Amino acid sequence: MLKYLLMIIFLVPLCLLNNSWWLVHSFIFLFSFVFMICIYSYCDLNMIGYCFGIDYFSFSLILLSFWICSSMIMGSRSIYLSSYHPEFFFNLILILLIMLYFSIACLSLLSLYIFFEAWMIPIMFLILGLGYQPERLQAGIYLIFYTLIASLPLLLWLFKVYDYVNNLYFPLLFDFGSYYFMFYVLMVLAFLVKLPMFLFHLWLPKAHVEAPISVSMTLAGVLLKLEGCGIFRVMKLISFLGLKFNYFWLSLGLSGGVIISFICFCQVDLKSLIAYFSVAHMSMVIGGLMTMNWCGCMGSLSLKIGHGLCSSGLFCLSNIIYERLGSRSLLMNKGMINFMPSMSLWWFLLSSSNMAAPPSLNLIGELSLLNSIMSWSSFSFLVLMFLSFFSAVYTLYMYSYSQHGSYFSGVYTFTLGYLREYHLLFLHWFPLNILCLKGEYFFV
Repeated sequence: MLKYLLMIIFLVPLCLLNNSWWLVHSFIFLFSFVFMICIYSYCDLNMIGYCFGIDYFSFSLILLSFWICSSMIMGSRSIYLSSYHPEFFFNLILILLIMLYFSIACLSLLSLYIFFEAWMIPIMFLILGLGYQPERLQAGIYLIFYTLIASLPLLLWLFKVYDYVNNLYFPLLFDFGSYYFMFYVLMVLAFLVKLPMFLFHLWLPKAHVEAPISVSMTLAGVLLKLEGCGIFRVMKLISFLGLKFNYFWLSLGLSGGVIISFICFCQVDLKSLIAYFSVAHMSMVIGGLMTMNWCGCMGSLSLKIGHGLCSSGLFCLSNIIYERLGSRSLLMNKGMINFMPSMSLWWFLLSSSNMAAPPSLNLIGELSLLNSIMSWSSFSFLVLMFLSFFSAVYTLYMYSYSQHGSYFSGVYTFTLGYLREYHLLFLHWFPLNILCLKGEYFFV
């Protein structure tokens, strides 16, 4: 583990050099391949691998973190061209990557809590420093208060558990005594607010709308997936109460996903619409994790990887339009197929993957989650039917509304897509559709 961590830390001095953004990006991209080749054979089905806390869940999410962080630098070239403190921006990305690596691969409950909260610091700096509108201050306050208020009671309870058990190491935890019920409630609540679950999701659309493209990519691509990894890690510890009370979280998540699908139809801001996509998709992930069977957990992993790549690519597409028109409103971004027909192909490819069309990884994830939740309760097919149907409806709404129709008459100049943008979109779409060939990895 330390050699990969040191590789990331030694990139920090490179960020201080002029014209070094391409070098940092190339090294992070290279690290993803080195990590993939060197670690894959050491992954174990248990929570402890040969490389600290790297198992199937950890390996996939760390690999996704490397991939998305390298894409963040590629998608944020405007920050470098405008000379708006690019060194500070690259350092924040590397700090964020270190926090992600620690939080995914740790084996202690306290370090899990610390690093799960620590990623908010670079995200706050990125939103407040590089956000688009004055409302970014409100978005930052929403992010801090929603996540901290939900998780601070957990920190106090971890101290109580440590006082009782004298240990917070995952493999050695087995009995919490009288602290068990509150540990279950606070642990699940802390993770579900960050996931986010319906009723606690208001911070996410605000953060996405006010954030620069790099924050939107990492929020949708990686950070929402960490909470699912955290729930999977602690599920063995809370399985007894989970069998009794998980039906509440599962029902709230699925019904909330249907309500969020209706909210998607009211959105006119492109980034806000894609952000609500994430909340609706995460409701199925919550359902799969709360069933506590192997099909549901692995299905949630495959859907998280697929959704991380797909939604990050959709945010890149919305930013490409925003850089040209200066607006994300669907009322102005109409008829884009007239201006950028080649970019409409990428809109179609990523939109079809978002609605779980074959051969995307989302299809494998949704099929296994359908199987898992239906095995828990056959009556849930009604909610799942609505979720799958509305997923296709609001994706088609976004695609048809933005690509077809009469274009805005105020557009007097336009630039076509750059090679960098096509390369960035390809790096999202290609693994999203080629990983379905390795579908057995998620169901070993």
